[in-house]
Amino acid sequence: MQVGIESHREVKQVLTEIQRYFMEQEDLFGNVIQVEAKAKSRAARPDDPFGVLRKIDEPWVDAQSLDDLNRQICTCVKCPLGHTRTKFVFGVGNPHADIMCIGEAPGADEDAQGEPFVGRAGQMLNKILEAIGFRREDIFICNLLKCRPPGNRDPEPVEVETCTPYLWKQIELMKPKIILALGRLPGQFLLKTNDSLGKLRGKVHELKGMKVIVTYHPAALLRNPGWKRPTWEDVQMLRNLYDEMKK
Repeated sequence: MQVGIESHREVKQVLTEIQRYFMEQEDLFGNVIQVEAKAKSRAARPDDPFGVLRKIDEPWVDAQSLDDLNRQICTCVKCPLGHTRTKFVFGVGNPHADIMCIGEAPGADEDAQGEPFVGRAGQMLNKILEAIGFRREDIFICNLLKCRPPGNRDPEPVEVETCTPYLWKQIELMKPKIILALGRLPGQFLLKTNDSLGKLRGKVHELKGMKVIVTYHPAALLRNPGWKRPTWEDVQMLRNLYDEMKK
């Protein structure tokens, strides 16, 4: 009798997970037939070089500024992280900056304050930027995810899939010349690769007319100071690239 009850519970749990998955997909993409029809009307958008936003039929896709976008998405609860966060962490900095820094996800300090890179890792990032002649307000800083994963765990695939269209829209609006990917996950996501951080760093990558440099996440430098030297080499490469572009 007990076995039958447990089996019923397991089946119910599986069905609940399946239902939640399809509800999340519907929230993100809308009705499949409708989205496909909308996709045709958006197919010629010159401002969607990544081919991501044309697949989404939601008002925020047509936001005209970062502030406008933030207002439209800051109450997002499309994935479970929306129900566990303290604050939505959109990003900060110069909306017209040539340089965009992209981390992985908010931590505890960021979740509390609603701003990316404000804890110990943020202090490290500030020092790195200052060392190559930039102030925090000179660039734009954000993350793959806008909400903190519990316990600072790695983002789940469904969380990345749900949240990263917002990042693509931020990139579309800003049109940065250089993106500094802070950590393995942002680098792999942007460049659509499973290569290790060791293979990704130390070079300049191309992304739809933008330059991408991948380096260690500042939090990793706090755990392993030996990675500060290669990080310094990466950000010097960024500075030289920026100066060349300004000539």
